Amino acid sequence: MTGTNTGVGKTYVTACIARRLRQSGLRVGVYKPVASGCVLRGGHWTSEDAVTLWEAAGRPGSLEAVCPQLFAAPLAPPLAAAAEGRAVDAELLRAGLRYWVERADLVLVEGAGGLMSPVTDSEFVADLAYDFGFPLLVVAANALGVINQTLQTLITAATFRDGLDIAGIVLNHPQADRTDDPSVATNRSELQRRCVPPVLAELAWQAEEFEEAIPWTTLARAGRPPT
Repeated sequence: MTGTNTGVGKTYVTACIARRLRQSGLRVGVYKPVASGCVLRGGHWTSEDAVTLWEAAGRPGSLEAVCPQLFAAPLAPPLAAAAEGRAVDAELLRAGLRYWVERADLVLVEGAGGLMSPVTDSEFVADLAYDFGFPLLVVAANALGVINQTLQTLITAATFRDGLDIAGIVLNHPQADRTDDPSVATNRSELQRRCVPPVLAELAWQAEEFEEAIPWTTLARAGRPPT
């Protein structure tokens, strides 16, 4: 799962998918390789996004394995790590995925920010997406500017290394529909007209499931072997 920006609802969308897959009888793994802006609870640092994903998936495995690298500052992970005198472990970003591949029928991976958000001093979310080999689901917020942001994300995916596979786009409503934003009514049709990957679904404000029947397992098989 990648986003066209921060705050577009990646975690919310991923949680909805996790619940749907779990209801279908699948063992669902959820993985967020690194998180910043974490909170201190009971003497332990916690990613609220990781908790949301873990609970949506039915609390599989251990919460610590959902997001093995946690940082406090609400900054890009390498900056948040540096603020604590630490560095993001590039190997652990990748090794942490194996925990879920060995335990689940299907794994949902949520990146931090967008494709070109830094995850280490020399790598981006797109590097992880490429190495994992999973097809990407692009989460976009239904608001003014989403057409440009989505197309830029698709262009980035197509041109990064030898290209990242895109399963489709989910148009999310991360806030109540605003009457002062008329683009909300036309963004989906405009994206469908201008994007090659399909707009798979539109998730309404505070909806807990998709109105459309999406073949998530079929889409998940469309990736290439991890590197």
